[in-house]
Amino acid sequence: MSASAVQEVAPAGGPQRSVGERSEPERSGGTPAGAAALPSPAERAPAPDPEVVPKARRRTFTAEYKLRIMREARACTKPGQIGALLRREGLYSSHLSEWGRLRDKGFLATAAERRRGRPAKPADPSAKRLAELERENLRLSEKLRKAELIIDVQKKVQALLNLQDPDGTK
Repeated sequence: MSASAVQEVAPAGGPQRSVGERSEPERSGGTPAGAAALPSPAERAPAPDPEVVPKARRRTFTAEYKLRIMREARACTKPGQIGALLRREGLYSSHLSEWGRLRDKGFLATAAERRRGRPAKPADPSAKRLAELERENLRLSEKLRKAELIIDVQKKVQALLNLQDPDGTK
């Protein structure tokens, strides 16, 4: 410590520091040590765009596209050609393997005609006959219910009017 430096004591045993001492030597030239590292306004990167980017969507590929890419991949003979094809199209090797499995199962050839969802069950001839019999049973049950209702009404009318039998007896 130099003789010109004055010791300043912090209250209650805190750290001591010397006034007039610096860890770095004084610089001449007018600019502070950290200011020389700042880029000029022209060199600064532009501010980020504040607009919200829309949520990414999963890509979908048509059956024709898949078949075309599979044909192009089959035509590749030199090393690196398949990799170049995949990079050009933005695809992964797993796409080729999955599409190959689909093609082998026959899904890509008939993709235009295929309907989504569970396939319909084939019509069972016995089920058709069963449905016809159930409809006929319902129709006859309703007809029987109406006939029984008419018979009940006729019995009540006869009891109310106290009608006699045609031979004159009660």
